Amino acid sequence: MLSFSSSSMSDKSELKAELERKKQRIAQIREEKKRKEEEKKKKDVSDSDLERKRREAEALLQSVGITPDIPHVPAPMSPSNKSVGSDAGSQDSGDGNAGPRSVCACICQKSPRGAVRLGMSKLTQVDFVPREMVSYSKETQTPTEAMTQADQKEEDEDEEITAPPPADDTQEEKDDQGEQQEEDTPKELTEEEKLQVLHSEEFLSFFERGSRIVERVLAEQVDVCFDYSGRDLEDKEGDLQAGAKLVVNRQFADERWTKNRVVTCLDWSPQYPELLVASYNNNEDAPHEPDGVALVWNMKYKKGTPEYIFHCQSEVMSAGFAKFHPNLVVGGTYSGQIVLWDNRSNKRTPVQRTPLSAAAHTHPVYCVNVVGTQNANNLISISTDGKMCSWSLDMLSQPQDSLELVFKQSKAVAVTSMAFPLADVNNFVVGSEDGSVYTACRHGSKAGITEVFEGHHGPVTGLSCHSAGGPVDFSHLFISSSFDWTVKLWSTKSTRPLYSFEDCCDYVYDAMWSPTHPALFACVDLSGRLDLWNLNNDTEVPTASVSVEGSPALNRVRWSHSGKEIATGDSEGQVRVYDVGEVRHPSVRNFYSLKHRSNRAECGPRKKMSLTPLL
Repeated sequence: MLSFSSSSMSDKSELKAELERKKQRIAQIREEKKRKEEEKKKKDVSDSDLERKRREAEALLQSVGITPDIPHVPAPMSPSNKSVGSDAGSQDSGDGNAGPRSVCACICQKSPRGAVRLGMSKLTQVDFVPREMVSYSKETQTPTEAMTQADQKEEDEDEEITAPPPADDTQEEKDDQGEQQEEDTPKELTEEEKLQVLHSEEFLSFFERGSRIVERVLAEQVDVCFDYSGRDLEDKEGDLQAGAKLVVNRQFADERWTKNRVVTCLDWSPQYPELLVASYNNNEDAPHEPDGVALVWNMKYKKGTPEYIFHCQSEVMSAGFAKFHPNLVVGGTYSGQIVLWDNRSNKRTPVQRTPLSAAAHTHPVYCVNVVGTQNANNLISISTDGKMCSWSLDMLSQPQDSLELVFKQSKAVAVTSMAFPLADVNNFVVGSEDGSVYTACRHGSKAGITEVFEGHHGPVTGLSCHSAGGPVDFSHLFISSSFDWTVKLWSTKSTRPLYSFEDCCDYVYDAMWSPTHPALFACVDLSGRLDLWNLNNDTEVPTASVSVEGSPALNRVRWSHSGKEIATGDSEGQVRVYDVGEVRHPSVRNFYSLKHRSNRAECGPRKKMSLTPLL
């Protein structure tokens, strides 16, 4: 009994579930039917609209007297036909054609005139030759240069003129512009950030280079109204003489770096003829300033400040450009150190220096010179204790070679000046504190002092070997200056002087041969006088002479490599550059005339060189 009741209950539940499923199915069928009826109504409405428009069109044609070609279509259409038409319309619409075309197609099928007879017709084909269009292309190569700021400004102005007036901006555009301006506004830096930028290496390099360029531009003084017809020369007759022999061109000094200092050495750059380096000793009135200073002056731009400033902790007694290294400046100091400056570095202190040890110099170095060739060169330095060292500019930690200059194995030579003959890197000449001049060589079986030339009665202050190249070789000639108020002419072929120039009235501090004229040399003395001597003209008095205002002692003289300018340095830190006039122009006759005179002077002891002209 219990089993029967349980089975009956399960059957009832299954039946109930089956009824529920059927109800849901019936509801779905009803909804589907309702949906289809709504779609059908929409299609009927569209068909009725099409029929109404067709009838209106036919009525319009009849009103103007035009009978429509297509007869009236039977008004009612069976539902099946309508459905077929609707299906066809929907299919055509899916192909990209409009619905009315499908309806017209149906009308044409029902029309009795729909059958059209087709026949053959003759077709005449005509070809027209297209008009020939001749064209060519032309290209031009132009440099791709960046647009300058002035060009960009002009282009912007043209765009502003030709562009139509902008329409009134909406509020949103104005808001966007305001936000853009706020974004473009640079951020305000804090004091700490400003100091960080000011002390950065990039800013210091940019500021130093930019200030140097701006200073060059501001210092230029060009007379744009100069009249080349000669009217302006009447007022400047004294300053612009065509035959002037010595005219001051530039004067270099700096309130901080040259005041109360003495010029100790001068040298012209072989790579950049407008650059001149001058070395200075200490300033006793400024104990906190560096003791040694080397300034590079620029002749090309009329500015009053040095191009580069270098300094070190010891007085610089000699300085010069490294002949085969355009960026390096070499200096010899009072402490014995050799220092090396590099203008590519942002530091004013030396980038290299020699050690203060017995292997190097321990006495003042008055002589430094770079000799050799582009691929094999050395720095030669000599100190006052007679020690000569040969260095490589790539490494100054120790000398490559050293030599003690001793005369007769007993007496050390206290060297004050040095000179190498033209195109000679082994033999050289040195002057000493005892007034003697010595010849020496660096290598060979007789390395060291070879000969002595006695003639001065005071310390030798300057030496210069003949450096003018030409048809006659004068490399054996050299001149020396001394505290005995004289300049003497020597030849390495004879140990006695060829001639003594005694027109000076005070200590002669320096002398130098002209690099272009074979018979011309210059000398400076304590009285502030610069003399030019031409051996082919006169040996008793100088050919040209000029005295510095205030009579400061002129310590150094240096010809430019072209022979057009000559620089002097004095005891007050002033550097003056003179333009040399017509006296500097050499000729082939000058070489042979000097050869004749030097040969006569070497033949026997005589004080005066023969002035007999060469026949």
